[in-house]
Amino acid sequence: MPLAPLFSCVILTLMRLSVLDQSPIRKDGNAADAVAETIALAKACDALGYHRYWLAEHHNSNSFAGSCPEILIGRVASETRHLRVGSGGVMLTHYSPLKVAEQFRMLEVLYPGRIDLGLGRAPGTDQRTAAALQAGPQGWGIDAFPSQVHLLRQFLDDGAERAALPEGHPYRGIHAMPRAPSGAGPELWILGSGIHSAIYAAEFGMPFSHAYFISSEGSEDAIAAYRERFKPSAACGAPAVSLGVAALAAETEEEARALAASRNLWVVRLLSGRPIPFPPPDEARDYPFTEQERALLRSVERRSIVGTPVQVRDGLMTLAQAHGAEELVVVTITYDYASRLRSYELLADAFGLGG
Repeated sequence: MPLAPLFSCVILTLMRLSVLDQSPIRKDGNAADAVAETIALAKACDALGYHRYWLAEHHNSNSFAGSCPEILIGRVASETRHLRVGSGGVMLTHYSPLKVAEQFRMLEVLYPGRIDLGLGRAPGTDQRTAAALQAGPQGWGIDAFPSQVHLLRQFLDDGAERAALPEGHPYRGIHAMPRAPSGAGPELWILGSGIHSAIYAAEFGMPFSHAYFISSEGSEDAIAAYRERFKPSAACGAPAVSLGVAALAAETEEEARALAASRNLWVVRLLSGRPIPFPPPDEARDYPFTEQERALLRSVERRSIVGTPVQVRDGLMTLAQAHGAEELVVVTITYDYASRLRSYELLADAFGLGG
């Protein structure tokens, strides 16, 4: 085998491929359908050889059914055997760090060595709904995110880092329960689409997953800043980067682009302040875009990878290499479940996963 193809095969073998599932609700469908399809897709991806399966968090949405990933994680983990299962992510600004730590400690006890806790600082909803999620009028707010992450780590950690809570701190000595017999906890990640989250991940010595599918602008700079400022921790001794990418594969490029039109129109309507459930491809094809909407559509298409399995694989690998990412977390949304499942099957084959 020539050297260049051999080198490419080695890179593909080393690249981890994972899934982000937002539990999309299609037009004329419902939330129960979306959740059932999430469970079915997770079981399929487990058999195909994907590395991890993350569940998203959205609130007050007629487009996504996943409002509480901590519950879906338990169900998905119970239906699978090999996948790491986790949150992509928990929007920590809404919640008590201790309660989140306890939820994921319980998940780790139930499914040892398989649970991830991805933390996000975005609200995952509109401002009014974010206010309604708070336990009282004095919520944490986005600026308190670093303090929340610090507390959550103390509640989860039973080792030396607990000393970071000084004598006299009101929470010193509080432990998140139950503890796993091994003493291990969930694998912690920080998720984000900008440089602030990247820097928080670096300062805390945590793995970082960049949401390229939300914002591709400045992505390479954000990851470069993460690597430059990274401070090793007991749990993460070196920078670790994954990239969340919207991708869709089909047997032909024409078919893939037709299927991708559903999500593209949905994103355009969302960015225009007029969200809708995911439309069927023919409705998306015939939609009368305004000039402003067409500009948004071009932006959406630029940060998505759509085509044949080889085209999508090569596009994903180019992105991963440009960002120095060791893992790709693929989010795929189509109007019908069968084509979404088929896309993940085609990608697993293109990447040579060992399912």
